[in-house]
Amino acid sequence: MKVRILGSAAGGGFPQWNCNAPLSRSVREGRPGFRARTQSSIAASADGRDWVLFNASPDIRQQIAATPELHPRADGPLRHSPIRAVVLTNADVDHIAGLLSLRESEPFALYASERVLATLRDNSIFGVLRADVVDRRPLPLEGRLELAGPDGAPLGLSVETFPVPGKVALFLENEAAADFGTAPGDTMGLSLTNGTGDENPLVYVPGCASVPPTLRKRLEEAACLLFDGTVFHDTEMADSGVGTKTGARMGHMAIAGEQGSLEALSGIGAARKIYVHINTTNPILDPGSEAAARVREAGWEIGFDGMEISL
Repeated sequence: MKVRILGSAAGGGFPQWNCNAPLSRSVREGRPGFRARTQSSIAASADGRDWVLFNASPDIRQQIAATPELHPRADGPLRHSPIRAVVLTNADVDHIAGLLSLRESEPFALYASERVLATLRDNSIFGVLRADVVDRRPLPLEGRLELAGPDGAPLGLSVETFPVPGKVALFLENEAAADFGTAPGDTMGLSLTNGTGDENPLVYVPGCASVPPTLRKRLEEAACLLFDGTVFHDTEMADSGVGTKTGARMGHMAIAGEQGSLEALSGIGAARKIYVHINTTNPILDPGSEAAARVREAGWEIGFDGMEISL
């Protein structure tokens, strides 16, 4: 199985379009070691020919252009794409807005929880993905299925879904409801393997609010873990003067601290552990920072656009 990180940043990308903080300026100024990053998405293939996208970022056109494997094949028809399916982990804007760029009458299968599919149905703009072209298929809240293309042909990839602590998408929040109206199916994790799923999987969790024991047990089984790295410190947006929300308020656990992912996932057996969905304020984006050093010393990698993984 081949996996490529298409976008390693959180919503807004890095640098965020209106961010003038030092990290963002460092990218624009071309300082050594600073990488621009697009918004959250990965792609996977069992055979290197047919591909599945996991989340559809607003930057999807740029990501496809930067990834030759996702270009129309030279021997293909005049309208063609090797993208045979898209799988959504939640309804956040940085994970669904790219669907609107896939509207050009190209067949693919769209997988998501019933909760996320209902969000798409309730927003008429997503009707540009015509029902006779894009087949919408429900993902179980917890279970395994074999992914297939729009024609029903197996793609050689098996996905196991599981709920993770999180939050309803920002544009769906109900201020009067407990936990802003968050419900089952709002945030999911995915375990991805070739074929039957007997081998050690790649586990993809780009959004996560905490790691209870049941979730940690699942993550222990990963050969490679791609995990929520949105913020390093829970209060870093306020601390840097660019916002007021904490990571917890946004539905993301911090990396550092007693309740952070470095502590919560210490000692898990994954051969590779990679942070993705990294916010523009996160100091790990500076490769020379103390935060980046702490992450590397703990055995984690800092994801970047174009990173390739083979399993």
